[in-house]
Amino acid sequence: MSDSKTIFEKIIAREIPADIVYEDEHCLAFHDIQPQAPVHVLVIPKRRIENVASLEDGDQEMAGKLLLAARNVARQLELADRGYRVVANCGNDGGQSVDHLHLHVLGGRQMKWPPG
Repeated sequence: MSDSKTIFEKIIAREIPADIVYEDEHCLAFHDIQPQAPVHVLVIPKRRIENVASLEDGDQEMAGKLLLAARNVARQLELADRGYRVVANCGNDGGQSVDHLHLHVLGGRQMKWPPG
């Protein structure tokens, strides 16, 4: 993991602006600047973990809080009744562009399968 701050760490520190829609003690959620659906929010842990592959056994509680934050965002943005997708990209081949674990909450339209 690099010693320099990721864009997500700068958002957490309020060094750069973001359209924040949810925050709690452990997680932060904000609208993606390149949305791939009518609703596209990123949910990130406030503590940097590079990606899903970097999760350790001791991260179990935080990982659960991250999923619950994604659920809370979907409820808040009124996606829960129609449905939504939660995606975690992992590594270069998985399409991960920021080395900080994050969940994409996508909704507001019918999702296609397979996704990519």
